[in-house]
Amino acid sequence: MHKNVENREPENKRIYLGLFLIALGGIWILERLNLIPEVWENVFFSWQMLLIGIGVFSFIGGNKTAGTILIGIGGFFLIDEVINIPWEIRRIGWPVLIIGIGVVLLLTHRKKRGELPKFTPGESTQGMDYFDDFVVFGGREIFINSLNFIGGKTTSMFGGTEYDLRQAQLSENGAVIECFTMFGGCGFKVPPDWTIKNEVTAVFGAFTDKRGATYNQVVTNPSKTLVIKGFAAFGGVEVKHF
Repeated sequence: MHKNVENREPENKRIYLGLFLIALGGIWILERLNLIPEVWENVFFSWQMLLIGIGVFSFIGGNKTAGTILIGIGGFFLIDEVINIPWEIRRIGWPVLIIGIGVVLLLTHRKKRGELPKFTPGESTQGMDYFDDFVVFGGREIFINSLNFIGGKTTSMFGGTEYDLRQAQLSENGAVIECFTMFGGCGFKVPPDWTIKNEVTAVFGAFTDKRGATYNQVVTNPSKTLVIKGFAAFGGVEVKHF
């Protein structure tokens, strides 16, 4: 049953993308025929709706935290385009938005008991079986040589992160890494015999495997599978060997 669910995930994402493109095309046709009021044209074709769209795809791609935040930001700034907000309320908009983002981060930061190993914040990344990183306007290079690597989460906005996993060993069940990159990038250096499964949803972004000739000369081991999933917008996720 679990295997069937996994096989249906890419198909479901294509269905969502297809429905989105149909809706976008339909709205565009109505706009060309002047059947949409001007006020709604400014709503449908705006940077706020772009953020909401990216957030929706991020949510579908599995990164619910980033998706919720982007949808919230886009919706927050879209309110002023639809209704006239009094100055007394508008002047506290930014503090309310910041509080809202903080609440989302607190509510979505859940770890099931026994699912992930515990480690002390700030300890060396060497031997770390799981990571959870957030980089904004900066960069990080992280070396991991865990003997039982199970995966992690990484978010890069207007910055980049790179993980060196060449000395790491995957857990018995493989590993899963969830990525969210926006106007940034995320790179992974992996051993040549690892099997990489790409489940990244990219919008104005890309997932690239640059292992090249080294990868082609080595037979990958299906039992050593690293699943990379998540969302990339105006950025990319890259896999390489060196």
